Amino acid sequence: MSDTATQSSTRRLKTVLLFGAPGAGKGTQGKILGKVPGFFHLACGDVFRSLDMSSELGKKFMSYSSRGELVPDELTIEMWRQNMHAQTVLSIYKPNVDLLVLDGIPRNVTQAKALEKHLEVLAVLHLVCPDIEAMVMRMRRRALKENRIDDADEKVIRKRFEVYDRETRPVLACYPNEIVHEVNAMGSPAEVLQHVLEVIVPIQNEHFRNPLS
Repeated sequence: MSDTATQSSTRRLKTVLLFGAPGAGKGTQGKILGKVPGFFHLACGDVFRSLDMSSELGKKFMSYSSRGELVPDELTIEMWRQNMHAQTVLSIYKPNVDLLVLDGIPRNVTQAKALEKHLEVLAVLHLVCPDIEAMVMRMRRRALKENRIDDADEKVIRKRFEVYDRETRPVLACYPNEIVHEVNAMGSPAEVLQHVLEVIVPIQNEHFRNPLS
């Protein structure tokens, strides 16, 4: 195991959480940030979709996701932990220079508590989109564009909103108010990105050297 991997396993990772209801644009913002030096984006949904769905673990994940239900916490945390370890060993993610940007995890209070020993959360970016119908349309368009079968069924989409309100929204209360930043998610991706950067660039500058310097 490399020194970097060993260090990352014994200390908390400096992290920004992308938070918001389904369709709020967490994935879009995360993918953009992931292309900027000094930021490493990991989407829990992408980790799930990369699983071999013919495997026992893959079938377990899919059985919950296809119904719009949350995957059990212990499976989610373990899958995330293994993925982060692999990214670090391969030096794709470098904890000493990269600010970790997570979306899709934690999804409930239990996960938030379990991740406390792994993460030092510096900020929570809460993407706010009060128009639920607009978010439903976003998800259906995404399903057609990206061939996401689990997002094509409107009943499943609305089930996800119910799960979000019941299970995920309370996660916000796990973090101090001063690190929770609301961002209007109704604008264009570029406009939302501008507001996101206003929050996280100072954080990145405070905790890491410029990776290009």
